[in-house]
Amino acid sequence: MNAALATEIRRLTPVEKLQLVEALWDDLATDKDPLPLPEWHRQVLAEDQRRYQANPAEGSPWPEVKARVTRVS
Repeated sequence: MNAALATEIRRLTPVEKLQLVEALWDDLATDKDPLPLPEWHRQVLAEDQRRYQANPAEGSPWPEVKARVTRVS
């Protein structure tokens, strides 16, 4: 990103910044070329898969996790 663009972004209000993020996200979603997956992401995913296969009963199913993280205290 160039300095002039960064300066313009800093001048936006918080609402305008959120609108910009939404517009950028929508634009990325329509892009037909997938973003490259960094090698370290592949390594983390492979390790997670190995740990799951070693002990599939460990952890919690998604509905339980979702209930915990969305529970209002």
